[in-house]
Amino acid sequence: MATEPTHTVPESTGWTTHTVVNQPTPFEGRNLYLTDQVLREAVQREGGSWGEDRLAAYGDRAGGELWEAGFDANRNPPELRSHDRYGHRIDQVRFHPAYHQLMEAALGAEIHALSWRQPGPGSQVVRSALMYLHNQAESGTMCPVTMTHAGIPALRHQPELARIWEPRILSNRYDGRFLPPEQKTGVTLGMGMTEKQGGSDVRANTTSALALGAEGPGRDYELVGHKWFFSAPMSDAFLVLAQSRGGLSCFLLPRWRPDGTVNAIRIQRLKDKLGNRSNASSEVEFENAYAVMVGEEGRGVPTIIDMVAQTRLDCMIGSTSLMRHGLAHAVHHCAGRSAFGGLLLEQPLMRNVLADLALEVEGAVALTFRVASALDRAPDDPRERAFARIATALGKYWICKRAAGHITESQECLGGAGYVEEHVLPRLYREAPVNAIWEGSGNVQCLDVLRAMQKSPETVDAVFAELERSRGANRHLDAAVERIRRRLDGDAELPLEARLLVEDLTLALQGGLLVRGGSDAVADAFCTARLGPERTLLYGGLSAAADVDTLVNRAMPEA
Repeated sequence: MATEPTHTVPESTGWTTHTVVNQPTPFEGRNLYLTDQVLREAVQREGGSWGEDRLAAYGDRAGGELWEAGFDANRNPPELRSHDRYGHRIDQVRFHPAYHQLMEAALGAEIHALSWRQPGPGSQVVRSALMYLHNQAESGTMCPVTMTHAGIPALRHQPELARIWEPRILSNRYDGRFLPPEQKTGVTLGMGMTEKQGGSDVRANTTSALALGAEGPGRDYELVGHKWFFSAPMSDAFLVLAQSRGGLSCFLLPRWRPDGTVNAIRIQRLKDKLGNRSNASSEVEFENAYAVMVGEEGRGVPTIIDMVAQTRLDCMIGSTSLMRHGLAHAVHHCAGRSAFGGLLLEQPLMRNVLADLALEVEGAVALTFRVASALDRAPDDPRERAFARIATALGKYWICKRAAGHITESQECLGGAGYVEEHVLPRLYREAPVNAIWEGSGNVQCLDVLRAMQKSPETVDAVFAELERSRGANRHLDAAVERIRRRLDGDAELPLEARLLVEDLTLALQGGLLVRGGSDAVADAFCTARLGPERTLLYGGLSAAADVDTLVNRAMPEA
């Protein structure tokens, strides 16, 4: 006769329902520079070793106090105060103290100014690494910091303006007060290019500029019109495009007029964005707003083109650092959590996924810091200048496109724990798309690559010279370079197939850099997985020949 199964009922433990076990240790509190082997190698390889101490110091802040401030700044987004309590128009945006804390740290570390305050070998590299670290703590504050940094080359088209504004911009003191610039210890810049009817096609802009007296560069104008995306509206001045009598021109638009009154920049509303929530983006109207023409009349786009190169590099830095931070959390979690009889980190398929995610970061870091070093050398080296011209568009397209999917995969490594707002991963995921959209979306970048090739053939020579440095080191890389040559020499419909060309070029450049980067395991795995005949579309498809252990170990966020 069968007996009923018996169940042992544990003795009552009061209100304790369970013990928390099988959870990773807290991630925060680690030095984001000293625990990032791939970043440290890139900084040294591209000439930034002189900045090691300051990078280590900022890595400690970014993984500690600033990481915590990032949560506060995003939980408490900016608020528009269009009028005071008496009904007077004030057009001001209020920020949480954590935002100001982050801005003070960024400007104090010279992320907005190092390239200009200390130009020379490795300057852009060290500055890029500082931004890479800050962006992992909080991305939204990088918008005004990026624009402040990138505005210098445009301002230098108008030397008398640069003499006034550069000392203010290059100050390493953050001053968030709403005061005329001459009363502040430091200033920030914003920008306003996009209008409703044009989007990326800025030549369709309708904002008009009327001269207040004599016309031309350095002269005073008043602007009437609107901007559909007006970034960081509490900045002290903005670079904008408007139509003067001579065509589309660039202007410096300050928040305050020379007579000490507030300029007529009317903030209509703040954008309710997917991500980048700590930063204010706005829609504005100009009601005879005071501005000064910068650069040659009718040459507004060429005037700001150097600014675009800098901001596109920052998009690459932003996306690369988001991928690194997501990967670091995925590896850290898997190293501290068990499932199905062992650590997640020891499960073969999970190791494949993590290694593949690490491979993506390796390629993105290599190209991003190679572009930074090219910008360092560009003033004195025409070939480096040509390489930077095309490589920023290539990297901006590919790296920024890869970020969102990469972070999604990192979230999946954590399961539900990576999907809740208590974790940083949901914020990283929301931040990822903006870098692909801002400063020209994917199609704009790809068409810009074609434009560079057609109008500046030296850019093609520069890319192939870069690829030639790795010839013979990997058969998949060599085959990819020949495939690119055939595409360019053949009858391909380049505008139609521009994305294919840009993808091939970017992956080949990444592969070439990794071949010369010092790790055979990384280079062989990358060229096989990204350039070989059996490329996989999703992460986790590395072949059995890949040195997965080396890839995962290099990604570990441990000192």
